[in-house]
Amino acid sequence: TLITQSYFMNRITTRLLAGALFCGLTTTATAQVSAADSVMNHVKGNRLSLGGYGEAAFSRNFYSDNGNRYTTPRLYKDDPSHGRFDIPHAVIYLGYDFGKGWSLGSEIEFEHGGTGSSIEYEADEAIEFENETEKGGEVELEQFWLQKSFGSAFNIRAGHIVVPFGLVNAHHEPLNFFTVYRPEGENTILPSTWHQTGISFWGRKGDFRYEAQFVAGLDAYHFSRANWIQKGTSSPFEFEVANKYGALARIDNYSVPGLRIGVSAYAGQSMHNNVPHDSERGAKKKIKGNVYLGSLDFTFNRFNWIARGNIDYGYVSNANEISKLAYPNTQYVKPYESGNGKNFGSHAMAMMFEFGYDIFSQFDRLRADNQRLYLFGHIEHYDSYIHGATKKWTNKTIFAAGINYYPIPQIAIKAEYNYRNLKKGYNDEPAINIGIAYEGFFL
Repeated sequence: TLITQSYFMNRITTRLLAGALFCGLTTTATAQVSAADSVMNHVKGNRLSLGGYGEAAFSRNFYSDNGNRYTTPRLYKDDPSHGRFDIPHAVIYLGYDFGKGWSLGSEIEFEHGGTGSSIEYEADEAIEFENETEKGGEVELEQFWLQKSFGSAFNIRAGHIVVPFGLVNAHHEPLNFFTVYRPEGENTILPSTWHQTGISFWGRKGDFRYEAQFVAGLDAYHFSRANWIQKGTSSPFEFEVANKYGALARIDNYSVPGLRIGVSAYAGQSMHNNVPHDSERGAKKKIKGNVYLGSLDFTFNRFNWIARGNIDYGYVSNANEISKLAYPNTQYVKPYESGNGKNFGSHAMAMMFEFGYDIFSQFDRLRADNQRLYLFGHIEHYDSYIHGATKKWTNKTIFAAGINYYPIPQIAIKAEYNYRNLKKGYNDEPAINIGIAYEGFFL
């Protein structure tokens, strides 16, 4: 897909790297040169870079939306379908090249339309002011960093950065996957998009690109049965707690034309990474909650085919002990997670494979007009709670098929039939999803 580039160089280095791009702004939906998220693409040598991406989606879900549908599935088997409109992500990139190898990158993301609140003057209710939340959603500063580039082989980036573990985090823009929503497995068990404050060392040499990061650790009290470590980056404070730390390493290889293969690994401690720091005493002090993650992912784009896939596996030590802790600060667990928020599994996994063929490539006129129409198939399998007493509803397989139409390289219209298959005894969850997406740079 149209890829935002992660090579923030001085202007001379940027021009050298331009040859690795697929026609700059007119890059088709297949570029392979980016191994991590970025916010800049210096078009024609401009210092200022402005761009972004966005998605809007409609879903009709032919299953119950009741929160107890996994607890007593037989009671909700015949519930009516439900529909939803959503704006999963709307993102603004803003970057600047100061020269002499120094650059700035920032990314502001509005999820699900952003959040809204208001203060109302209620004259008929004891003449009082009320603060009301009007809608859900989030607004996040997903990236904000400074970078010093010493050449294509070595760069230092410090600030709030994307942690490129796995396929989705490293390539999460909407033209990087065929489905209307991000692939479900990685999006369920991992932070997505995973972004934390820290420092990154990265570069590209020959057919290899590497990245090493040192970031704040995760918080085990946000882990859950349904989402494993996904909420581990959350913080209720005005700062990111960094009593403990994590480290990531990633390598991508581009030796075979059209193929990128990447491996990534993460390790870090998740216990004792909260406030106050001395809240765990005695035997609790010895609990580490070490998180170990490994991933293999690839993208292939050649001969009018696009294929992508990933395999992720992770382990958290002391999962039993952490799950049993009677932690008194309830703000760490959302109310609807009170029954299982801290009861998470020691292991989790996710795997995905999708492939699509551009049928417009067989028509000269459409190919010359740079239009594309991919017919695709998609399969995923994941489990967010691999544990001694596994809850079978966390073990899910996704089958999807549909189309991606690109009237121009920066815009996609998506449609799919999606079928979520659960273990015997639970109700399967079919859906129809339709979406539009764009991705590009305006300046």
